[in-house]
Amino acid sequence: MHISRILLTALLAAGTTFGAPNIPLEARKRQATNARADAIKEAFLHSWNGYTQYAFGFDELSPVSNKGTNSRNGWGASIVDAMSTAILMGLDDVVLKQLEHIKTVDFTKTTTTVSLFETTIRYLGGLLSGYDLLTGPYKDLLPGNSTKLIDALLSQAVILADTLAFGFNTTTGIPANNLDFTNKTFTDTTNGLATTGTLVLEWTRLADITGNRRYAELSQKAESYLLKPTPSLGEPFPGLLGSGVDIKTGQFTNSNGGWGGGSDSFYEYLIKMWVYDEDKYELYKERWIAAADSTIKYLTSHPQPRQDITFVAEYENAQTLSLNQGHLTCFIGGNFILGGQVLSRKEYTDYGLALTSGCHQTYNSTASSIGPERWSWDPKNVPAAQSDFYARNGFYTTAAYYDLRPEVIESYYHAFVATGNETYRTWAWDAFLAINATARTASGFTAVSDVGLADGGGKYDNQESFWFAEVLKYLYLIFQEGGQVGFIKSSEQKWVFNTEAHPLKVRN
Repeated sequence: MHISRILLTALLAAGTTFGAPNIPLEARKRQATNARADAIKEAFLHSWNGYTQYAFGFDELSPVSNKGTNSRNGWGASIVDAMSTAILMGLDDVVLKQLEHIKTVDFTKTTTTVSLFETTIRYLGGLLSGYDLLTGPYKDLLPGNSTKLIDALLSQAVILADTLAFGFNTTTGIPANNLDFTNKTFTDTTNGLATTGTLVLEWTRLADITGNRRYAELSQKAESYLLKPTPSLGEPFPGLLGSGVDIKTGQFTNSNGGWGGGSDSFYEYLIKMWVYDEDKYELYKERWIAAADSTIKYLTSHPQPRQDITFVAEYENAQTLSLNQGHLTCFIGGNFILGGQVLSRKEYTDYGLALTSGCHQTYNSTASSIGPERWSWDPKNVPAAQSDFYARNGFYTTAAYYDLRPEVIESYYHAFVATGNETYRTWAWDAFLAINATARTASGFTAVSDVGLADGGGKYDNQESFWFAEVLKYLYLIFQEGGQVGFIKSSEQKWVFNTEAHPLKVRN
């Protein structure tokens, strides 16, 4: 295991303080928890320092070859994505460096295609979250002369949104996702459920901060076609939709879907919009309840050899179930737990905990102790080489890589907060140790090729910006004592996370 001296010291502290005989048990538990939070903070700084040394200003670090790459238009995605986590960790010097860069970015220019979805969740969400945090509970983190840098977060968010807005200029208002900034054009004829339905939280928050209702109206008009889908093939189960929408007509083009990539965050944002403003978004809540009830009724699945495990199936061609799931889908446990808390519906919380346990099974079963990108439990297609594994564990791997994804840990976070059960902290810590053992390099953390191998297989040389925004944030929040921002066990939330884990202040 490649491990730094600082992290090793923290690990030793976390493992030995329970045995200190002269310290009360509760104090020893706090010491262990704080040591683990410090270890996660060290992992953030390790990644950040490698990025600043080899790739500052680029979108990502390639942490094996030690060079920068640009997959998000060259505006510094890792800088913006890392900022809200750095704020929560109290890393004032890091935040200042991030702010200094952000004020210099020209968000109106790029030579590559702009994804409206990715730009909204990473850049727009990151800018607004930084603004909410630094003008709210973390207003004293930076020196008093930093006001202009903080204000630049909002002005840059406005410039970015104004530049993106031409994507909504369609006959229906359903936006194109792939935008050409140079010519202000797009060629898309369809858009996806997630890429259409995962804009509304960020654009509405921008409208509420600035007072310019146009931002909310653009995103909510697009959302309106998803809240009342047509034709009937677009809603194969009540509340559960197809995955494609015709931009010209607003009609759904298929009946394929589920909670996986391409659909996932649409459902996530339904309940989160109601959390954001209960007075305005009652329909969003009702549509989430319909989707949640249909998921429990129609998509719940238990593998033949392991009836104790709960997975959620996908669907194809209307109501034909596909017994497949992906790491991306594993946010669903946390989303149901959030819904259970804010709606005071125990059945949703319990279902979310069952799904979280199912996703933990994928981590608990592999040689690396990390879950794969995709898996199946369809008994008709079990590969001979995985038949014994399937019989023991209830699933078999269909895509073995790990791309530093956060979704399982995201659900651990919600499960721990909702229950206070230390088991979820243990699962999160085990995941962190496994990731540290397989994905850590001398300059950062990288995607790995095969979680079925103890060492994670080959290293893909890519550190996604969401490593900073999501994985490290959720890990840190699980072990942070007395944090000011985050999910709480209550029907009343003060903050809501966008799908990139950027906390946004709920509307007063």
